[in-house]
Amino acid sequence: MKETIVKRFIGYAKEYTTSDPTSKTFPSTARQLVFMDKLVEELKQIGLSDVEKDEFGYVMATVPATTDEKAPVVGFVAHVDTSPDFSGENVNPIIRKYDGGTIKLNDKVSLSPEQFPDLLNYIGEEIITTDGSTLLGADDKAGVTEIVSAMEYLIQHPEIKHGKIRVCFTPDEEIGKGADHFDVEKFGAEFAYTLDGGERGELEYENFNAAMAVITVQGRSVHPGAAKNKMINAIHVAHKLDSMLPSEQRPEYTTNYEGFFHLLSFEGKVEQTKMMYIIRDHDRTLFNKRKEMITQACIFLNDEYGEGTVSLEMEDQYYNMREKVEPVKHIVDLAEEAMKEVGVEPIIRAIRGGTDGSRLSFMGLPCPNIFAGGHNFHGPYEYVPVASMVKAVEVIVKIAEKVVG
Repeated sequence: MKETIVKRFIGYAKEYTTSDPTSKTFPSTARQLVFMDKLVEELKQIGLSDVEKDEFGYVMATVPATTDEKAPVVGFVAHVDTSPDFSGENVNPIIRKYDGGTIKLNDKVSLSPEQFPDLLNYIGEEIITTDGSTLLGADDKAGVTEIVSAMEYLIQHPEIKHGKIRVCFTPDEEIGKGADHFDVEKFGAEFAYTLDGGERGELEYENFNAAMAVITVQGRSVHPGAAKNKMINAIHVAHKLDSMLPSEQRPEYTTNYEGFFHLLSFEGKVEQTKMMYIIRDHDRTLFNKRKEMITQACIFLNDEYGEGTVSLEMEDQYYNMREKVEPVKHIVDLAEEAMKEVGVEPIIRAIRGGTDGSRLSFMGLPCPNIFAGGHNFHGPYEYVPVASMVKAVEVIVKIAEKVVG
């Protein structure tokens, strides 16, 4: 199984599927559809039934039950897009056995255990890294690989008794839109799991509440020699707004259940500057207070510089799935037991991020999150241990078995 998983993952990782938060289309990039078409053909070749790509690019398929026993339909979900935070084009995955030292990815970028101590958990194991020029895409090509590989294994082993299984591969998760057009009724599962977590053993049913804010500062450009009391430098106004938010509440200073404001992009000139923030908090009350803080900062600056100087577009992206999963916590317990039975120690923690599952849970499909195995997502330091992907496949297969009982 290991060789198949590695070959499949490397092939998927090389596919350019980066999503685009500025796009007005769905999915946000046509390149995701190219990969979805390839997935459709692969799923058919493997032997899945009801394989379909809908008008929005979602790919759904079925593994029929191998038992007459009545069992709930379980689903598995992963997203095909990679983050726009770093280049996902021309990805060159490199497989190597980790010896405990620093890995030189290229002349400028190295992966060291001093900076990333989790590496030391994988001494003697094969890991897949980048070449230092792109992200790897284990978020979530590892999840896609694991689901496809698990379904292939179940089809090849009809003696394993399981109920009906549904799978879905989604676009645009990285920009918070992965569930926008997900047809829960058509999917037809009673509950599901996303394969979108990090290190081996992660099991999550809590995540951030999330919003995105786009702030545009309209300046007034005047020749600097005659600018006194006339010029409004949009860059300075934007910097002032950023300084009004608590600097200790940025991602690089927070952990566990601590929320943050993250300045995602800053582009501008004297005449106009645009800023994009993401806002995160596990607690809904604190989340709303964060949004109010940004709103009040914009109001304050409009009072100082004139109405219309600062405009704010803010929208919620997803909410903490715990609210919807906790009433059916047996599905979390099921995954925890499956991990233990295949030799994986469960690590139950809150996600400092989100998954399609967070929104799907609010759409009527309770959907905890299981590890996909990767580390250091969204940048050149990303890597995934091969053994973690193998174990994720084993967990999926075991869940399918345990749903029947």
